[in-house]
Amino acid sequence: MNNTQVTEFVLLQLWDTPVGQVVFILSFTLIYVLTLSGNLIIIIICRFDRTLYTPMYFFLSHLAALEICYISVTVPKMLYGSVTGNSSISYVACLTQLYFFGSLGSTECFLLAIMAYDRYVAVCKPLHYHNVMTAKLCTVLVSCCWSSGFISTMSSILFISTLQFCGPDHIQHFFCDITPLLRLSCTNVHHTETLIFLLASLILVGSCLVTLLSYISILTTVLAVASGNGRRKANSTFASHLTVVTIYYSTMIFVYVRPTTSGVSSFNKILSVLYTILTPLLNPFIYTLRNKEAQFALRKTRDKAVLHFKKSFPL
Repeated sequence: MNNTQVTEFVLLQLWDTPVGQVVFILSFTLIYVLTLSGNLIIIIICRFDRTLYTPMYFFLSHLAALEICYISVTVPKMLYGSVTGNSSISYVACLTQLYFFGSLGSTECFLLAIMAYDRYVAVCKPLHYHNVMTAKLCTVLVSCCWSSGFISTMSSILFISTLQFCGPDHIQHFFCDITPLLRLSCTNVHHTETLIFLLASLILVGSCLVTLLSYISILTTVLAVASGNGRRKANSTFASHLTVVTIYYSTMIFVYVRPTTSGVSSFNKILSVLYTILTPLLNPFIYTLRNKEAQFALRKTRDKAVLHFKKSFPL
């Protein structure tokens, strides 16, 4: 057996044909720009419009910042490899990408659960909302989401860093993900696989249950007290939120909450596109930009920017 440690991996390109590569590059560049723009808009209006200084928009601004980081971990490298034809990534860079991808993914799970709980308190216990969701508690909850996400992933990366990779060096994925990386190891991955399975089960299933139970309680309360028009509006909002949550959690659970080295890698790649690229694109539009308060704040911010521009550069 070749015991030479691999120092560089080669990532998979999603399309091999020239036409497919061009379509892929243009499409994913557009998606990346739209994702950055949508989430940056949320951060800006939540920062500068005082009417959005509420717990809900505080959480949404952190979700927007997280989505920018989340998609930036994978897509720029993927596009660079497609444009240049150089899909290689060093061993250290691969583990770094895997660490940030896992940390940000875990943080998003925690944050979605906290956001669902916030809406549960607002709808189901409105009289206690301001006493429960204080600014201090919101800051503590967000800090716990970020710190827990990054700390929980560290143990997995430390275990993976002890493995030997003797070759082959081609990762059957468009980024450094756990499943295709462990398949390349020439040492026993049982303990690492077990740890990752337990962590993924705890983080994904636990946060998913909190999120779904919160939304079910919200829907039950709204349907019990709302009028016909209110019910239709609530159902529309609930359906859109549940769609995004379902896409994110179902794909993540299918990929990670099972024996790590099992499964069909080609199907995993399709699912990975959903939670790494589609969800960050949809979240700003589903959670924030559809809200009337956010739309009004966006118009005010736009008008202020136009007025400032006219004063700075008079015709």
